[in-house]
Amino acid sequence: MITRRGFLKGFGALFIAGLGLGGYAFGIEPVLRMNVTRYRLSPPRWPRDFKLKIAVLADVHACEPWMPMKRIEDIVEATNALEADIILMLGDYVSGMRFVSGDVHPDDWSAAFASLKAPLGVHAILGNHDWWEDKSAQLNKRGPTIARRALENVGIPVYENDVVRLEHNGRTFWLAGLGDQIAFLSRNRFGRGRLLGVDDLPGTLKQVTDDAPVILLAHEPDIFPQVPDRVSLTLSGHTHGGQVRLFGYAPVVPSRFGNRFAYGHVIEDTRHLIVSGGLGMSIMPVRFGSPPEIVMIELGDA
Repeated sequence: MITRRGFLKGFGALFIAGLGLGGYAFGIEPVLRMNVTRYRLSPPRWPRDFKLKIAVLADVHACEPWMPMKRIEDIVEATNALEADIILMLGDYVSGMRFVSGDVHPDDWSAAFASLKAPLGVHAILGNHDWWEDKSAQLNKRGPTIARRALENVGIPVYENDVVRLEHNGRTFWLAGLGDQIAFLSRNRFGRGRLLGVDDLPGTLKQVTDDAPVILLAHEPDIFPQVPDRVSLTLSGHTHGGQVRLFGYAPVVPSRFGNRFAYGHVIEDTRHLIVSGGLGMSIMPVRFGSPPEIVMIELGDA
């Protein structure tokens, strides 16, 4: 039988543990931890003898105090230290969160990203918050967004339903960047909203003119069921791994597929997807069991 004294001691211990976990989720994992998550693979459409090292940055969400300039500069330094052949950025550079103490200006975070270095360059797509937080783009239902202009002003190309053919060690591959799938919030006369995209997957892949392998960048992973096996690898962000993951499961995932594409390396049939857990936060400034990460992918000879 539990005594009143025992109950109060147990409750007090749980309360203190809860405070500790809350402090970790708000103050340690989101802002002090940063992992490098590594994958090695040879998808069916990627030649096994074609080695390529890819560094992936997703969902920075620049803002004070959660993603200040110093932290962005540290991310850039850590990414450069990986010595990747190519650096790919998967969108959501702006905050998209109310619980902030200040903004980080696009000219500042883009200037930090200008210091990223790789032999095949730095390449970017946009995310939904890069559209949602741009009032002019939302009003006019078109870009270019502030985020796109900031990246292009420092020499980083931004792909929206575009492709580029790249060469590495005498081999070629295609990089395809998809427009955001939920760029606009549209409301009908009853006040009900629906999300509209600027993505065009068939139109993007039609620009691929030979049989060289294709890497597809798509901010939201929800497009993956529509991606043909012609694509060697799809890279996505957006979900943040749910931001809170318990035993590999995220209670809340911003995807209509739930945990199916929440995080990590997903293989369906012969098609491969890697979903980054991202670096920053949106909606709520909390991470637990899903620490910020830079993704490092080694293709070939896996």
